[in-house]
Amino acid sequence: MTRTRSLAIGATLVIAVSSAGLVIAKPMSYRLPDETATFKPADEVDAVRNNCSACHSSDYIETQPRAQTSKRDFWQAEVTKMIKVYGAPIDESDVGKIVDYLTVNY
Repeated sequence: MTRTRSLAIGATLVIAVSSAGLVIAKPMSYRLPDETATFKPADEVDAVRNNCSACHSSDYIETQPRAQTSKRDFWQAEVTKMIKVYGAPIDESDVGKIVDYLTVNY
């Protein structure tokens, strides 16, 4: 048997085994738990919900460190990081509202 023919047979076998796995696979369904995290109700909460919850829940905000000398500076840096590093599409007019809300409530 030639090397080319051996490779062709091997490739055919790999494709057949791979295809068989696709045929056997069944769709899965599962239920996600109900959302329990909520943003604290306060002024500017809508700006936070509309911008921040597109990527993460309020639980993420709850887990941020609190030992900062200036909460405002901390939250300003976090919002800036979300925009510049992670590409969060936050409108410039909402940045101050989000920082104000986070400073007061977290």
